Amino acid sequence: MGPGNRPLDLEWLEDFLALAESGNFSRAAEARAIAQPAFSRHIRALEDWVGAELFDRSAHPAALTAAGQRFQPLLEDVLARLEAARIKARAAQEQSAASLRFAATHVLSLTFFPRWLGGLEAQLRLGPIQTSSDSYRACEDLALQRRVQFVLCHGHAAVPGRLDEAGYPVVRLAEDVLRPVSAPRADGTPLHAIPSADAAADALAGASEREASPLPVLAYSDASGLGRIMRALRRGVFESGTVPGLPGEVAVVFTAHHAALLKTLALDGRGVAWLPQSLVADELRAGTLVPAGPADWDVPVEIRLYRQRTDMSDAAEAFWRLASAG
Repeated sequence: MGPGNRPLDLEWLEDFLALAESGNFSRAAEARAIAQPAFSRHIRALEDWVGAELFDRSAHPAALTAAGQRFQPLLEDVLARLEAARIKARAAQEQSAASLRFAATHVLSLTFFPRWLGGLEAQLRLGPIQTSSDSYRACEDLALQRRVQFVLCHGHAAVPGRLDEAGYPVVRLAEDVLRPVSAPRADGTPLHAIPSADAAADALAGASEREASPLPVLAYSDASGLGRIMRALRRGVFESGTVPGLPGEVAVVFTAHHAALLKTLALDGRGVAWLPQSLVADELRAGTLVPAGPADWDVPVEIRLYRQRTDMSDAAEAFWRLASAG
């Protein structure tokens, strides 16, 4: 907007440059493919918008005034910048349409995603890929806001999330399991252990002789999808106090939504963490982490890929068909 909040028509700017070049209203109007009276009105409207006369009409050919001479190079710069902005915006749109946009939970972006994507690249030219790594809740938000095409995360049939409730298509890519693990003692037994049923009964029988120490637990936060599954299927494990099936009590000593951070704390001997097998397979083989309880404390989970409900770009649809085919 100019003086007095007058609107500005970008066509007037091109008209100005045509007249500045030719110095003749008739030739400039012809070059702009517009009738001369309308062309003259455009120049006058631009001068009204600027608040100063830009051309000396008494001169032949028409010459720029001091205001016009000052205005011309600045206007040329503005129009060049606008054209560059248009070109860059279109290029960004084309790149975005051709790219695949993923949101992946932290743990899967470190473990499953690179290997899985590499396998698909051998079968389909994927082009540019954009990946956001965040908590499960943040990944859901990105999908619901249509800022990504795909979400890679853990899931469980008994614990639906917001994408399930909203009817987002999903394919199950692989199986995983949350295993309670601990750093080992020198003899290879877990430093912090969930007792078996027999051990729990023995501990309860001997509770009068000595008070059992609380089991230190490294817990997932509410923003974590793994924490959401654990709280639904192993109620109480991530809350300090008594847990059914365990003697004594649980003490939550640390909470985070990064499984990799909980793994580091477990390696340091800080407590028991329920970590994906895909994340700790190497440590279990090396013995730097050991199972902290019987198999009935394991929690099977799925590795899932969700997609947008609406039609996507051709590249994204081709990728979905390949991923869905297994």
